[in-house]
Order: sequence, then structure tokens, then C-alpha cells
Amino acid sequence: MIKKALLIILLLCFSIQAIAYEDIIQKWAKEFEPSALKNNEKIEELKWFYEVSKPFRGKKISTIAEDIKTHFWERDLLSKAFEEITGIHVEHVIVGEGDLIRIITEQMMTGRMIHDAYVNDSDLIGTHLRLNKVVNLTEYMKGEGKNYTNPNLDLKDFLNLEFCQDYDGNQLQIPDQQFANLYWFRYDWFTDEETKKAFKKEFGYELGVPINWEAYEDIAKFFTGRKMKNPNGTSVHAYGHLDYGKPSPSLGWRFTDAWLSIAGVGDKGLPNGLPVDEWGIRVENRIPVGSTVERGGDLDGPAAVYALTKYIEWMNNYAPPDSKKWEWVDSGPKASRGDIAQQIFQYITWLSDENFHKIGSPVVGKNGKPVWRVAPTPHGRYWEEGMKVGYQDAGSWTIPWNVRGNHRAMAWLWVQFCVSKTVSFKKFLVGGTPNRTSTIFHPYLTEHSSDYGGLIEFYRSPEEKKWTPSGLNVPHYPALSGIWWSNIARAIKGEMTPQQTMTTIAKTQDEMMEKLKLEKYAPKLAEIKSREYWFNEPGAPKPELPPQKAKTVPYDELVKQWQKK
Repeated sequence: MIKKALLIILLLCFSIQAIAYEDIIQKWAKEFEPSALKNNEKIEELKWFYEVSKPFRGKKISTIAEDIKTHFWERDLLSKAFEEITGIHVEHVIVGEGDLIRIITEQMMTGRMIHDAYVNDSDLIGTHLRLNKVVNLTEYMKGEGKNYTNPNLDLKDFLNLEFCQDYDGNQLQIPDQQFANLYWFRYDWFTDEETKKAFKKEFGYELGVPINWEAYEDIAKFFTGRKMKNPNGTSVHAYGHLDYGKPSPSLGWRFTDAWLSIAGVGDKGLPNGLPVDEWGIRVENRIPVGSTVERGGDLDGPAAVYALTKYIEWMNNYAPPDSKKWEWVDSGPKASRGDIAQQIFQYITWLSDENFHKIGSPVVGKNGKPVWRVAPTPHGRYWEEGMKVGYQDAGSWTIPWNVRGNHRAMAWLWVQFCVSKTVSFKKFLVGGTPNRTSTIFHPYLTEHSSDYGGLIEFYRSPEEKKWTPSGLNVPHYPALSGIWWSNIARAIKGEMTPQQTMTTIAKTQDEMMEKLKLEKYAPKLAEIKSREYWFNEPGAPKPELPPQKAKTVPYDELVKQWQKK
């Protein structure tokens, strides 16, 4: 009788656990709605995570990401869901990007265990390749991690998976979220008939989305100081440009995030120019050989000097005076305050801020729809068809090589949960940072595309592929990126000319590259030749070019062109 009673109790316990497990799965399947998956498909995927994680229940891992809305949501909601489903506790730490780069570099260089996985920008792909201190996910999925790889991972569904691959196509990282750096403008002001007439009278051509920097500058000049009205009834004296210039690491990102490529530094090629990329680094046979023009690089050539010159001129002449005190996190939301006509360099992650969408905001119409739009970045006079057009941040999951065994398996499960089809669409609705094609083409976004000011149309267009992160040419992002901001800060203050600044950065970058000791494809500087020699060679570096004729295009026509492709 006692044995029979114990058996009944055990059966009841198992039954209660089964009910609790089913309830948890159903609860989170409902929470992650809308989704790219149907409800039964979500349940199937969540059950897979439950089953495969049984050996790890009660264990802990630690991961880290930068301080944007997407990652706060992962910390506050996804980690809770993951723990309830898998029994694995995740401490998902949020820090500034500068600190994140410092911490992952410390773990890779010293071997000290700090975190089990990082959402680390794919800008470091060249570093990861050459240090050989991260898990090769392609090999892991085929071998040791095969049983822990989600059968519904669907790599082909990811946006821009190539950003995270080495020269041979191995996946060293996997995208968690992405956000392009686009042109932002006040559509309501640009389409106002009186404003359009005044612009054409002054400049002789139609006001519209600028195709090149000449048009951007004309528009900046036109709107700066001009009295304009907002949908909420406020009147402002507008600024024709928005930027940031505070001496800090983010000032360096302002340039390495493809600003030079937008101007026309480097060669044709996607995702990055070859043999010369937008950092001005020439690579031959996968080996960086120089940044200066004398070594075949383009970091101190006319295109780079032009890029810095225009950056300083526009900030001095057309941006709010306080912009020199701002970092990227300060500047990003400022366009929503209602006195900015256009911004050439807007990280779209900030567009998830409620002030860009709520009724009563100066940049939202009475119908609740944004009166702003995003469009392709205008390019400088050295840019050529076939080059990248702008920057796209790809915050990507990275597992350090010294994370092994069960911790590697648990980290990989958490990574896959964060990028799964079950959760990815809901994550986009929160943070505005897509990572999957199934998210971008979701029927919900077709119905609600007008809420996003052109962002959905952009990501659905073939043009999106022309916005890319730093690539494989950059041999050690953490070491080299620190060179940029301190020198650019001096240029902003007028302590150095743009030519002196870019020459200093180029020479310092070469000196640092020469000292790097890397496991693969370490830099080896090329012999010095005259600037004239290289200017006479095809491609980058490019000789000085004259200004172009200003060109614009109506925004609505631009969208139609995307839809035809």
C-alpha cells in the first residue's frame, strides 16, 4: 500500500510539472505575439528550448550588451522568459559601447573569463578573424554544438549574415539586431508649397531628398534660421543640420561608421571596398599594407580631407551650437524636438524613442503619423556607383574561445533564443532594430509601414545591402579606433587643419598596425611610393575632384523606384 501511494504521489508530481510546463510555454507563446511564426510553430520552437536545456537547469551564465532599448528588453523580458523555459539563469549586463569593447578585448587578450557571450558589433570582425579568439560558429554548429543548434534557426532568414563572416564564409558572429545610419528629414516642411517655391527661387532647383553633399549643403543653408511651424502649433527657427562633436569615443565612431565612405574614400565593393576600404586601409592577399596614400591607402587623401572639412563646416554653420557638447546618445533623439530640418547621419535606433511617434510631439501629425522620413544617405563628390553608401550597425552575438563545454552550450542556447523567429518580430517592435527578413516582410509592417517614416520601405529595398559595418580589412578595431577621436577633437577646435588631422591619423594608424602581433593575416606595411604614383593608379586613393552639380529627388519618387527593383 505504501509503495502504491508513493507511486501515485510521483505520478501526480509529474502531472503537475507537465501542466506547469505547458502553461509556461503557452504563456510565452502568447507574450511573443505578433510573431513571424504561427502559434503552433512558436510552441514547437519553445518546446525545443525546454527539452534541449534539461541538463543545464539551475545553472547560470553571464552575457553583456550595449545600452540601447533592444538590449534592455532582452535583459528585462527575454532573460526571464528564457529562465522560465530552460531553467538557465542569464545575467544580461548592459553597459556603454566603449566599455563593452574594452571588456571583450580584455577577455580575448588575457584569457580571463568575464562573460559567456557578447553582443559585440560586427565592426570587430577583422579583429576576431586575426586574433582567432572567438568561437567559429560554423564549425561549432556542425560539430560539438550540433545537438544544441535550433533546427528552426534558419540562417538564410537573417539580414546581412555576411557582415559576421570571415574571408572563407565562416560565421564568427550572428546578428542580434541591426540599425542603419540614414538621412532623416522633415517631410512636411520639404513638401510645403511655399517652402518649395522659396527654395527653388534661391537655388534654382527643386527641394527634395539630396542625392549629393552639394544639395545637402544648400538645404542646410536654406533652412538654418528660417521660421517654420510644427504640427503641434509651435513655431521654431530651424537648423539645417544636426550632428555631435564631443571629445569621446563616439566622436571616432562618427567617422569610422562609414563617414569617409559616404564622402567617397576607398574602392568599390560590398560589403566593403577592396583593396581599399572606408578606413582608408589597403589590403593585399588579406594582409593590411597601409593607410597613408604613400602606401596605397586613402586615409590622408583628398576624399578623407574633404570628409572632415565638410563635417566641421556643417557643424559650425548649420547645427545647434550645443552639438559640440553632445555624444551620439545625446544627439540621436534631438531631431524630435522640432527645430531640425534634416540630418545626414541619423542612427535609426533613436527613432524608437516615443517622441518621434506620440501625438503632441512637434514631429508627429494630428493623425498620429510621423511627419519625418528616412531616406538614403547623400554621398560626397568622391563616391562612385558600386561603393557602399553608408553605415549599418550589426550588433552581433560573439562567444569568446575560452567559453567551453556546458557554458558554451548554454551561451549558444541563449543566443539562439534572442534571435529566434519566435521573439525577433516582437523585439523589432520594441527597439526598431531588425535582424531577420521574416521580420521586415511581416504583414503587420505592410499594414503599419506609415508609422515608421520610410524605414520599412528602406529595409525592403535592394538598396539596404549598400549600408554596411566596418569590414575584414580593419585588423584590430579596439586598438585603431582610439586613434581617431582625439585627433578629430583637435580639428574641431581648430588646433590642426583637416589635412594635418588626417595625415596624423593615417601615419599613427600605420605605426600601430606595424606593431600588431596577430595570429592570422597580420599587417605588413608596403614600401613608400609618391602620392602622384598612387593618384595615377586606378581606384583609391583618388586625386582631388571639383564640386558636383547639386541634385535632389522627390521622396515619393524615390520610394517608387525602390518598389520597382
